[in-house]
Amino acid sequence: MKKIVVLGSTGSIGTNTLDVIGRFPDRFQVVGLTARSNNVKLEEQIRRFKPKVVSLADEKAALALERKFRRSGLEVLSGEAGTVEVAKMTEGELVVSGMVGGAGLLPTFSAIQSGKNVALANKETLVMAGEIIQREARQKRVRILPIDSEHSAIFQVMVS
Repeated sequence: MKKIVVLGSTGSIGTNTLDVIGRFPDRFQVVGLTARSNNVKLEEQIRRFKPKVVSLADEKAALALERKFRRSGLEVLSGEAGTVEVAKMTEGELVVSGMVGGAGLLPTFSAIQSGKNVALANKETLVMAGEIIQREARQKRVRILPIDSEHSAIFQVMVS
């Protein structure tokens, strides 16, 4: 069973990723989720997928979430540091980076530094630091798998 971390789980990429994971519960397990501020959607995802750890960028929302799930054993983190911790968590085997904009750079880089394969939908990460990201991926011997339609198409052309 492949253990998955989804960065940006309440956005379009994250929601679609979790939809696919939900269809194959015997093949995938969600171990970590992150979101910016949509704690309502994140709560639904927590109840369905039962991750070990989640992070919300919004600290007040994270505290409220922590109170709700206090007895469940769920670890709730907050802020950019929390997102980075989820991205590099030991249990995660594949990190789906679906965060929007520059916010995805540090968590994605941290996942790569921790030796995680990354399914990347965040093109800003490559625009801002593509050379550094690719070099680190080579050094750590991890794969960056493009999952956004635009850079997936470019990747397919380059590989063929």
